[in-house]
Amino acid sequence: MEIKRKNKTQLLSKIATNDRHGENSPYFDGWKAYDNNPFHPTQNPNGVIQMGLAENKLCFDLIKKWIMENPDASICTAGGVDKFKDVAIFQDYHGLKEFREAIAKFMGRVGGNKVTFDASRIVMSSGATGANETIMFCLVNPGDAFLVPSPYYPGKLCRFARDLRWRTGLEIVPVDCKSSNNFRITRAAMEDAYEKAQKWNLNVKGIIIANPSNPLGTTLDIETMRSLVAFVNEKNIHLVCDEIYAATVFDSPRFVSVAEVIQDMDCCNRDLIHIVYSLSKDMGIPGFRVGIVYSFNDDVMLCARKMSSFGLVSSQTQYLLASMLSDDGFVGNFLRESSKRLAKRHYVFTKGLEQVGISCLTSNAGLFFWMDMRLLLKEQSFEGEIELWRVILNEVKLNVSPGSSFQCSEPGWFRVCFANMDDETVEVALNRIRAFVLNRENQESNRSKRCWRKKHLRLSFSSTRLYDETIMSPCMISPHSPLVRAKT
Repeated sequence: MEIKRKNKTQLLSKIATNDRHGENSPYFDGWKAYDNNPFHPTQNPNGVIQMGLAENKLCFDLIKKWIMENPDASICTAGGVDKFKDVAIFQDYHGLKEFREAIAKFMGRVGGNKVTFDASRIVMSSGATGANETIMFCLVNPGDAFLVPSPYYPGKLCRFARDLRWRTGLEIVPVDCKSSNNFRITRAAMEDAYEKAQKWNLNVKGIIIANPSNPLGTTLDIETMRSLVAFVNEKNIHLVCDEIYAATVFDSPRFVSVAEVIQDMDCCNRDLIHIVYSLSKDMGIPGFRVGIVYSFNDDVMLCARKMSSFGLVSSQTQYLLASMLSDDGFVGNFLRESSKRLAKRHYVFTKGLEQVGISCLTSNAGLFFWMDMRLLLKEQSFEGEIELWRVILNEVKLNVSPGSSFQCSEPGWFRVCFANMDDETVEVALNRIRAFVLNRENQESNRSKRCWRKKHLRLSFSSTRLYDETIMSPCMISPHSPLVRAKT
């Protein structure tokens, strides 16, 4: 068997058989647990609720309504079939002109129309995954390194690590950010990571950030952005800004694109600045696989466009979205309503957790929040974090993602996605968390009582009986409380 496995491996490339894809992480383990036992309100009410997937399902009704009212936007309807031949034939990798113009206009609108994006610089890719890899193929050689502020999505061996490393050979050096300043990116932390990379004999080619942040759900302020731009200019390295959550901002401060920051900065080498964008999160259509590379560097733009032939957006999708995003009335209403719905859902979830003493990092964007479970750790370590995560996943049946899978430097933080479920599932999830926390508190209380009795009381038959009755109290809430079950 071992010989057969070895021979099979030898038939494949080193890229195909390396372990950089990252499936061996708690992040993916949670997904597998959900896939094996998915929650359903009636068919499987005790299944795992998916809270590890950052999907935006809150505005599907708006998109559906627009499609119903604009049948000519699709070549697959009677209203648009006349365009079938023109759209279905071969399209070069520049993409449809009206699509690139609509995307550029949408990106500008999401940023508050503070900057105008050039449609000629829009380069297509099959989702943000392909866009991130494309930009890295343009910028790095195997063995080069990029700095990535942590926590980042999702940590040791997942999306940034997978997108950037698996086929390019890139190395990642975390920039450790701390809860003491709400995980802000500081100049000192960047310098420390840069020096660490040099000690490891790594050639640092750039820094990549997510703004708004995944998993923190926060937007970067202008001063931090300026500091990042100044840092890469001084080091003569690249800055890649992943802005795929730009339109998910639901509270102040507003989103500020790096494109806006650099237009007000003197002595900025724009050849070092690049943007990755997608409609997957902002509009909730990841299945459309719309990713964008936008570079201020002409050489990078030309190279990325050549490479885009490996992952184009279908012309049918381009045609539909060009029409949708060109509808100013629809876009304005969608962005306003999406912001309202995200704000409401975020409030319901975080306030529900607050009622049982669980706090979260103050956030204003994204499809998730950063939950602080440090007080529930049996020991303040990453081992303690993984132990708590396994209980939440296997007993409470919630797939939340542990901070260690995001390369967080402090144990006890978890990412919770809140926009991928309906209101009823939200209540089920909150009830499960409440029951779990109250049960945990009762266990801690009983443990304290036992310790006190052992220290101060002489155990008699009567006291032993009292002790047993306390443990078996019907008031205690177990993980199998009726509160856990969904309403049918």
